[in-house]
Amino acid sequence: MNSSSDRLFGRQRTVHELLGAGFIADIILWRRQDLTSGILLMTLAVWVVFEKSGYTLLSLVSSVLLLLVVIFFVWAKSASLLGRPPPPLPELHLSEEAVNEAAAIIRCQVNAFCSVSLDIALGKDSDLFFKVAGALLLLSVIGGWTDFLTLAYTSLFLVLTVPALYEKYEDQFDKHVMIGCRGFQRLYTELDMNCFSKIRELVLEIKKLD
Repeated sequence: MNSSSDRLFGRQRTVHELLGAGFIADIILWRRQDLTSGILLMTLAVWVVFEKSGYTLLSLVSSVLLLLVVIFFVWAKSASLLGRPPPPLPELHLSEEAVNEAAAIIRCQVNAFCSVSLDIALGKDSDLFFKVAGALLLLSVIGGWTDFLTLAYTSLFLVLTVPALYEKYEDQFDKHVMIGCRGFQRLYTELDMNCFSKIRELVLEIKKLD
């Protein structure tokens, strides 16, 4: 493994630490291979179902719920007629405490979003405005190329593959990127000496003449 000075951006932490060094990082970096591959296969199956079968999210959810309701209804009626136990369904109940906690979390997130939106609308944070505008423009362009489901699956696929590949070939990747950055720096230095500096001198001469 390279030293921190040879790493990209001079970072000292590993990829796993940068991702939080927790359960999510383990999934992204394939430390839990069964779970990661299962997520990829499940999302691929969902994408195929929606893309190739013509189902929409509403129609699929309605069909699945209808099938479950019919199965449990027939099971319960058959069990009562045959003297068998009913379907082993858990009691569906939300406690007031759980609802209050969820509502508090949602309220905090909504208030934070509203505060940031207000700062952007009133021009209080120009940097954030340009970041948000750039992100929305990028989403608009990408949305014109593909649909939301394909974009979501592609994004998940990249999240679950690119960091793992980078961690595996980290030394080679950092080495080539840093060589490329040094090449760009040399090119910029040459342009600055041969072109940009002359342009600055010309501008200064024009200002002196004025």
